[in-house]
Amino acid sequence: MSEIQKNYDPKLLEQKCYETWEKKGLFRCGQTKGVPFTIMLPPPNVTGTLHMGHGFQQTLMDLLIRYHRMMGDNALWQPGTDHAGIATQMVVERNLNAEGVSRHDLGREKFIERIWQWKEYSGGTIAKQMRRLGASCDWSRERFTMDDGLSKAVQTCFIKLYEDGLAYRGERLVNWDPVLLTAVSDLEVVQEEENGSLWHFRYPLVDDSGSIEIATTRPETMLGDVAVAVNPEDERYKHLIGKLVKLPLTEREIPIIADEYVDVEFGTGCVKITPAHDFNDYEIGKRHHLPIINILANDAKLNTNVPKVYQGLDRFEARKKIVIDMEAQGFLVKVEPHVLKVPKGDRTGAILEPYLTKQWFVKAGELGKPALEAVENGSVRFVPDNWKNTYYSWMNDLQDWCISRQLWWGHRIPAWYDLNGKVYVGSSEEDVRTKYGLSLELILQQDEDVFDTWFSAALWPFSTLGWPENTPELKKYYPTSVLVTGFDIIFFWVARMMMFGLYFMKDVPFRDIYITGLIRDAEGQKMSKSKGNVLDPVDLIDGISLEDLISKRTQALMQPQMKTKVEKQTHKHFPNGIEAYGTDALRFTFTALASTSRDICFDVARMEGYRNFCNKLWNASRFVMMNLEDYDANDNQYKIGIAEHWIWHKLNQTIVEVHKHIAQYRFDLLAQTIYEFVWNQYCDWYVEFAKASLNDENVTPEQKQGVQYTLITVLDKILRLAHPIIPFITEEIFSQVKVFTLDSITSIMTSNFPVFDQNLVNEKASNEIEWVKRIIVAIRTIRSEMNVKPSLNILLYIKNATTDELVKLQVMKSLIQSMAKVSDIIVNNDVPMSATTLVDNMELHIPLAGLIDVTAEQMRLKKEQEKLEKEIIRLRAKLSNEKFVANAPLDVVEKEKTKLFEYQSTQAKLVKQFEKLEALLP
Repeated sequence: MSEIQKNYDPKLLEQKCYETWEKKGLFRCGQTKGVPFTIMLPPPNVTGTLHMGHGFQQTLMDLLIRYHRMMGDNALWQPGTDHAGIATQMVVERNLNAEGVSRHDLGREKFIERIWQWKEYSGGTIAKQMRRLGASCDWSRERFTMDDGLSKAVQTCFIKLYEDGLAYRGERLVNWDPVLLTAVSDLEVVQEEENGSLWHFRYPLVDDSGSIEIATTRPETMLGDVAVAVNPEDERYKHLIGKLVKLPLTEREIPIIADEYVDVEFGTGCVKITPAHDFNDYEIGKRHHLPIINILANDAKLNTNVPKVYQGLDRFEARKKIVIDMEAQGFLVKVEPHVLKVPKGDRTGAILEPYLTKQWFVKAGELGKPALEAVENGSVRFVPDNWKNTYYSWMNDLQDWCISRQLWWGHRIPAWYDLNGKVYVGSSEEDVRTKYGLSLELILQQDEDVFDTWFSAALWPFSTLGWPENTPELKKYYPTSVLVTGFDIIFFWVARMMMFGLYFMKDVPFRDIYITGLIRDAEGQKMSKSKGNVLDPVDLIDGISLEDLISKRTQALMQPQMKTKVEKQTHKHFPNGIEAYGTDALRFTFTALASTSRDICFDVARMEGYRNFCNKLWNASRFVMMNLEDYDANDNQYKIGIAEHWIWHKLNQTIVEVHKHIAQYRFDLLAQTIYEFVWNQYCDWYVEFAKASLNDENVTPEQKQGVQYTLITVLDKILRLAHPIIPFITEEIFSQVKVFTLDSITSIMTSNFPVFDQNLVNEKASNEIEWVKRIIVAIRTIRSEMNVKPSLNILLYIKNATTDELVKLQVMKSLIQSMAKVSDIIVNNDVPMSATTLVDNMELHIPLAGLIDVTAEQMRLKKEQEKLEKEIIRLRAKLSNEKFVANAPLDVVEKEKTKLFEYQSTQAKLVKQFEKLEALLP
């Protein structure tokens, strides 16, 4: 007989189990000839570590891959990491700075060498953490966005876009980080609300007929003003349209123009137009053919396009001086406090500037049309469906995409320039000279810029499969089946993969896009290092002390002054640190939280319930195998009883629900369905029915064999159903179970997932057992309410039973007696004084004489009522206190309201119990 360890200890089995899976190559694709099912792992940054969002999404991806693998599909989960241009370059530059060296000291080539060295040292962190989560990726196919194959794909993509007229170089406004000295994507811009000022300036009219008042939050940009705009319908200013104003502090005159963009209600109704330093102004400038004057250098200092007195000043120093000078010359009208949103770089925290510079762009509008149609015509679906509206809103207003970055780390743009600035695009300088027929005497210089990280990421679904080569993997696994990602990158990644997939592969990159919610902390706050409320999934698996958790959170703070607040919050939520819950409990929690909600609050307390579930499954499995000593798996002469028919029927229903929920990406309902069946039906009911049968001296060998067969076989199905969610515990138990099911397969991973079996449908048995369960629950409720000791056997009188019910009672008598501790069931309309309950119209009477002291029980209930009454009075007073309700945190008030409701409910139950006892007195 195989023996399962007494206590469930995740640490003992998880790492050993994963190493075995990987060593045996069980994650590799192509092991079956089934239908391809492909998921591309959204490549995490090579600089990063696993955060809760990663853990959440990767659990769901792994669940889908394991399910489809067991369904016989040719499953590929393609892993890999992203080179993360800005983030990685920053990390390595910081390391160099600590050595007293800059990247410019090393030069580009040596600096890139240092980055590769750092990548080799640090780049595998996430892969290790993913293994801890049980991720069954095909690690043999792991890719990196800077590896040779993907670099070739990026080059090929850009060259084709350029040759097709879809990529071009031009001077346009971009988000500029003056610390990193590069353009950044919209995703790297964090809008932070700050208290600032609104300065009102007076610009005098050239004809000396008066002045016009403007308001600005960035006084330094006035030196780049080229116009003042008013709304054409604004009666206050209609007569001024076309006139000129003198731009203070400069020698320039600028026109007053009319544009419908101007909001009549905001400020003075007059807007200064600075096309080189504001995105909206840039569009107005294009509409009115205005000149563009850039007043900033790339480090955000004022350049030579401003009066000499301001040249070389930092933008904020210039702001102070300009305000002083405007006031001195009588042009400052007033200063008002103003709350504004300030764009900051998410890497540096520096305030970003709209900046006019030459960059490479892709014509997203042209590429976007087929990508929009693919969702509209149903070729690709969003799950939940409402996210397609977010996609539409962006795709219907596409701007050209800035794809160049002023960095050294990344895919260098394969463009060369001669001394006249003419552009030549090719895979190498040699290729360019051959392609364009250029002589060796012509001096060429390669573009210094690299591609935006999202550019290479947009190729991920097919570049990882070998494109631009027409590989067998590309033919087999593209398009992929489902993309699992967050709503925050629908624009930046999902849409761009759609564009490139349709343009280069002539097909969509995926059929389904499953959008997950955002994991927040228990209080609903977004998890971030800057807030000090992040959780590391590995800490939830292994546990972490309070001291170490505080240290981890405070070390990562971007604002050290928040340290005290973070320490208090951590003490409040984790007074004893975090217990070790194991991977399976964490995965079950993630799965249960995967609803259609946009925001998902992660409360560590929920993991307790799912760890208990794992323990429940473990202990039930031990019971099963401890009761199989005389079980003969080769003996088919077993007899199935009604309880066995019922659990098979319930299992069959569960299987149908599981397949449905997975198909609909309702992982929360999937977790609920499995939890309900395993805990409530199998463990709490069937295992108890089985105990009763196994302990019944009247059970025949064939009946016993039927019970044992059902116990082990249903357990086997349970393990397979639950495996995609909780892979480690199911594998460990399965290795013991397969001894009794005579299964020769290596791993539960390669077993068949359960499917619906019409032969197991048995509504009659199901209805009868459900009826018996109601009887048992009714008896147990009376025992509990009347405080009858669990060890005491009771008599059960039945009254008003139908003929059909009497037949069922006779068949189920031994089950009821065993499960409800009933010594005998007596059918008699003449019953002694007893506690009574109903099941349908049938009356259940339990005589309590000799079982309890009615008077003593009434006294006990009275004391409990008195205690509750005191608490109810206290809580009512507290909740009637307006100061408490107004000042206490909302969650505290809600907890007090919940307590009051629960106390009142308990009090009502005690009153009913007291009345029942009253009826028993002579």
